[in-house]
Amino acid sequence: MGIQYFQVEDGTRLAFRDEGQGLPLLALAGLTRDGRDFDYLARHLSKVRLIRLDSRGRGHSEWAPSQTYTVAQEAQDAMTLLDHLQLEKVAIIGSSRGGLLGMVMVATAPTRIAGLCFNDVGPVLERSGLERIGAYIGIQPAIATLEEIADRMPKAMPGFEAVSAMRWAEETIRHYIQTADGVALPYDPALRESFDRAMSQPLAAIWNLFDACAHIPLALIRAANSDVLSLETADAMQARRPDLIRANIPQRGHVPFLDEPESLAAIRTWLDRLVDTF
Repeated sequence: MGIQYFQVEDGTRLAFRDEGQGLPLLALAGLTRDGRDFDYLARHLSKVRLIRLDSRGRGHSEWAPSQTYTVAQEAQDAMTLLDHLQLEKVAIIGSSRGGLLGMVMVATAPTRIAGLCFNDVGPVLERSGLERIGAYIGIQPAIATLEEIADRMPKAMPGFEAVSAMRWAEETIRHYIQTADGVALPYDPALRESFDRAMSQPLAAIWNLFDACAHIPLALIRAANSDVLSLETADAMQARRPDLIRANIPQRGHVPFLDEPESLAAIRTWLDRLVDTF
């Protein structure tokens, strides 16, 4: 089934994909990314109903006022999708910002979230990594073709090693759009305004939201070269949750592709642990 749409309370029309049968798994992407980020993982899943949301302003979803590009609003949008699909309970895999949405959803609707898998995100985020991301958010590239973008991807994505040219080409079409006038962004540039507002404040740790996940199975996938999720924070998450399913992904920066052997092993173990919770 292709792209479908639903409308949230403020009238914004959001897009999602709903594929497969089995355990319902809601996939939430990062700040400027969309549901296509989980294409690589989707190829390896079985007995899973994979639901991929394009958050407001990203992918095929409508753009919205910049003040609505918040974790709280986007988490509410995701809950509205569950209502739209009449799903009483789902598991969530969240990449970067998607993991923050997942924690908010657990805290606000604990009976509706069966488990949460974090992809290179946690209750503490490193400002240096966020500042690196902030350097390119909302900036239209002055480049004519996607091929040129693909050539520059290895330098633009620090921490990634031994990535094939084919994979960088695949990544390019998930980060940018080819138009008659050159390369464009697949998201609302006004996301930068929301990001800048958040970065103007001290970065608060949200261990209270992590601790609210105490009743559900958790998994953590961390890039070995991540500049967003520190090893110290990952270890602290493990200390609070000794049963945390954890994978360290070598030769990867923020965020892993999720089809690495270590990522897949952790996700499958986590999914197996979830079977009896539905």
